[in-house]
Amino acid sequence: MEMSITESAKRNHEKWFPNHTSTLKVTDPEFVELFDNFAFDEVLAHSDLDDRTRLMTILAALIAAQALGEFKVMAGAALNLGVTPVELKEIVYQAVPYCGIGKVFDFLQGTNEVLAERGVALPLAGQSTTSPGTRFDRGLALSKAIFGGRIDTMYQESPADQQHINRFLSGNCFGDYYTRTGLDLKTRELLTFAMLLALGSEPQLKGHIQGNLAVGNGRETLMAVITQLLPFMGYPRTLNAMRCLNEVVPADQ
Repeated sequence: MEMSITESAKRNHEKWFPNHTSTLKVTDPEFVELFDNFAFDEVLAHSDLDDRTRLMTILAALIAAQALGEFKVMAGAALNLGVTPVELKEIVYQAVPYCGIGKVFDFLQGTNEVLAERGVALPLAGQSTTSPGTRFDRGLALSKAIFGGRIDTMYQESPADQQHINRFLSGNCFGDYYTRTGLDLKTRELLTFAMLLALGSEPQLKGHIQGNLAVGNGRETLMAVITQLLPFMGYPRTLNAMRCLNEVVPADQ
């Protein structure tokens, strides 16, 4: 039976992967028809994210989901659609405090391979804006700007034997990573949302829904990310994220 991929799906796929010859069209034609019509037509029609943001959130979620093969494919698409090498690297770096180096290490190597194939010279220009002497204060101030009084409450109410973790959050997670250039704060919070969705870490996901709202990523944007990640993360993760979103910011608000 002849494949019946929609014109919209063909057009969008060609934009992401120009001149690409799919081997799956030969080995799994029926599946390609199902997936491409859904992911590259139906889903895109329900999301107004720009292509760069769409690809960046997909990449962040793929790191958290440990999908290295698909990550490398989508990293190529991201570069095709205007994501810069610095932005691509920063997406991977942003994943370290949320996923851990054990999960991210292979993606550092994979990103280097993708960039090398494109002729990008490494290392890229540094993006750090803090020093050992400023990272804690800068990180603490930034986390307070996003999460408000909850940061003071965290420090005040945590047991003594957990205070070092609070300091790590301020100095490392926020001071080392969030203060970097290469990605703005709104994008970093959106990528964090995508990673936590893929990890299924619902308490932290709710917290970062609040964080996204604080930096200007509203319910509509978060719902668009959930929608876009559905073909890549599956229904359980996206339905759970939708429930968290509804609990934090109901649809009628």
